[in-house]
Amino acid sequence: MGSDDIPPRGARELVLDLGEHTPPLVAVRRWAAVALADLSDEVLGDVLLVATELVTNAYDHGVFAREVRLFRVSGACTVRIEVDDGSPAQPLIGHSRIDRRRGRGLVIVNRLSKAWGAIPNVVGKTVWAEVESDDS
Repeated sequence: MGSDDIPPRGARELVLDLGEHTPPLVAVRRWAAVALADLSDEVLGDVLLVATELVTNAYDHGVFAREVRLFRVSGACTVRIEVDDGSPAQPLIGHSRIDRRRGRGLVIVNRLSKAWGAIPNVVGKTVWAEVESDDS
């Protein structure tokens, strides 16, 4: 897997439809934790945090989140998280400051991911991130 490419053939795709209402983030985390239960606690924690941040950003800045997808190639050492939203605006890394309650989402994604980006769609975009794992 890598960069903007769609995950390769043989990738296990898991999809969570978010609908038009804000789902409890705990539901997104629970879904991902069950789907990736065989990962180490450390890697799973990173994936869950990245997924949470991408979904939160989609709701805060992307009109509304539509779908979350996880991809994992059997035996591969990378999990890809994708979140679709309805805004064409490209995500920007904010500045994390101790006196602000917001603006850390993509800073966290950038630190925990080996790569991340956004792909424009006909309506909106897909924001993706890839988290490396030593798990196989």
